[in-house]
Amino acid sequence: MKNQPTPKYHRILLKLTGEALGGKPRQIIYPKVIRSLAQQIRAVREWGVEVVIVVGGGNIYRGAQNAESGIQRATGDYMGMLATVINALALQDMLEKAGVATRVQSAITVAQVAEPLIRRRAIRHLEKGRVVILAGGTGNPYVSTDTAAVLRAQEIGADVILKGTKVDGVYDRDPKTDGRARRFERITYREALKRQLKIMDPTAFALSMELRIPIIVFNVFKPHNIKRVVLGENLGTLVSA
Repeated sequence: MKNQPTPKYHRILLKLTGEALGGKPRQIIYPKVIRSLAQQIRAVREWGVEVVIVVGGGNIYRGAQNAESGIQRATGDYMGMLATVINALALQDMLEKAGVATRVQSAITVAQVAEPLIRRRAIRHLEKGRVVILAGGTGNPYVSTDTAAVLRAQEIGADVILKGTKVDGVYDRDPKTDGRARRFERITYREALKRQLKIMDPTAFALSMELRIPIIVFNVFKPHNIKRVVLGENLGTLVSA
């Protein structure tokens, strides 16, 4: 295609928190936000970029945070995994309405709505130009979807993990409560662990350090930011070796 941009990455894993799909209070799924994400994903697919998405479920249910309610932590985590399936289906619907061929694979068995998570099948979908949405985390309790994202990125051979959040990068303190917060343009895995930064859980940082998978943390809510990151613009925070 004439004047088509040249992406920096060939295969990306986009990690979306559950909150990224939520909207107004008491509206756990916000179609306008999901529709905007779908348009951006369609654009990078048109450039030939292969896209895998790992979705969280925090807009619906968080097992760890609800453990004090009396629900056993493992049970709560399985409930959270089911929440990620709901988010994956919502995202799939919007992507397909935008004309993007999509497959949902789940680490927990929900055969009526999603394929089982099979690595070789996921890679084949990517090679055929389909977006693959991975739900259900790792299928195990006590493991976050951040850690699942790092594992899946390694399994499918992603060039980079794009962590889409509500903030424009990694800060040394909470920018919402401290006006002196400083954003890092680059930070090492080890430094992120040492500072106990909350943008991803420590297990995910440690695993990405071992596997040497770069992570870019950026604000997914700003228009065109997914496209800008894929093109290699200096956006958000790069976490690397």
